[in-house]
Amino acid sequence: MHPAATGVQASLGQTAVMRQFAFLVVASLICTVVSQELNVRDFGARGDGNSDDTAAFQRALNEAKTKGGLTVYAPPGNYRFLGSLKFPESVCLRGSWQSVPAHNGIRDAGLPKPTDDGTTFLVEGGEGREDRPAFIQLGTNSTLKGVVIYYPKQDPNDVPKPYPYAISMRGKNPAVLDVELLNPYLGIDATQNERHLIRNVQGQPLKRGIWVDQIYDIGRIENVHFNPWWSMKPKLFKWQQENGEAFVFGRSDWQYVLNTFCFGYKVGYRFVAGKTGPGNGNFLGIGADDCFTSVQIDESYPYGLLITNGEFVSFHGPDPTMVVVSASHTGNVRFNNCSFWGPCNQIARIEGKGFVGFSDCNFVQWDGKRQGQPALDLRSGTVMVRGCHFRENKLGIKAAKSVRLVQADNLAPGELKIDKGS
Repeated sequence: MHPAATGVQASLGQTAVMRQFAFLVVASLICTVVSQELNVRDFGARGDGNSDDTAAFQRALNEAKTKGGLTVYAPPGNYRFLGSLKFPESVCLRGSWQSVPAHNGIRDAGLPKPTDDGTTFLVEGGEGREDRPAFIQLGTNSTLKGVVIYYPKQDPNDVPKPYPYAISMRGKNPAVLDVELLNPYLGIDATQNERHLIRNVQGQPLKRGIWVDQIYDIGRIENVHFNPWWSMKPKLFKWQQENGEAFVFGRSDWQYVLNTFCFGYKVGYRFVAGKTGPGNGNFLGIGADDCFTSVQIDESYPYGLLITNGEFVSFHGPDPTMVVVSASHTGNVRFNNCSFWGPCNQIARIEGKGFVGFSDCNFVQWDGKRQGQPALDLRSGTVMVRGCHFRENKLGIKAAKSVRLVQADNLAPGELKIDKGS
């Protein structure tokens, strides 16, 4: 045989050996990863939609803690829960979803329903009592990811039944990732913790989406969208528009909120004084559509609420006003590069003793009832309006005599119409 051919054969033989070695290494790694997970089926969970799987899941979570904080895996199935789950420290429960699915087949025939595929939790515990412990109770370094949470006893045609929060977050660094909150009465209670992370969450919480309070180290909410996937039936949706609040923020020492959206609530984003005072934070790329009020600010810290690149639409309700700053407000709020549109009554109604600023904002379609209402109704406090575009030939700003108003470099069709201290 030619020496060159012999060399080629030797090279091919070495390649085959290397491939076999690589296969063994990968297989070993896969076995190692799998061995780090516990399967809820091995603890008695059935996932048949009929059996109560609460105890089986809790056994798996407790065992994961005793083994040093392993992950518990819930394979595809419909897991029924009559009770609640308390996560031990440093334990993760994951389902089959790698990103948030959409299950609007109850609303739209022919599309996937929450029991068709993947890991779905059918929650029945706590019916009629919103003051009971949350269904999922996260603690320090614990995580919930890749599941659908669905309340099968809620009627899409009627006023919703009260239930406790679907998820509560306590301790340090709890996380909720890639979760569909299809139709909980109350979504996520993110209070009394540090550095919570809520990322990639979608669905239709009915009364309240996320409640944040008593946060003394930075909380993070990213890519959370609340849309009426489950039901837009008149009776239920009217109730949601008259009672629902998508995001409510109390005390938070810098809250970072990125790329969030809500549709069809009484209030989209509400800022209040919590048990230990109000909060401050950075809100980038947030949006609200078809809400009676897009942003309501009852109180904020002087350090500031920084709202940038927001998109707000408000045109339903008895008095559709996109931004309401209450008489109780004493803090500091700034809207930068935000756009407001929709046939509302007013873009903003501002009271209180605090400061509110609008910079490089876009105002369209106010005075929907044609009663001569201004885009910005300034009743008290200090307000700065700078570099904004009033795109209608209507009254732009009305300010009471007591208001300290700074306005400069604004654009309107013709001269900006201002009623100062009539």
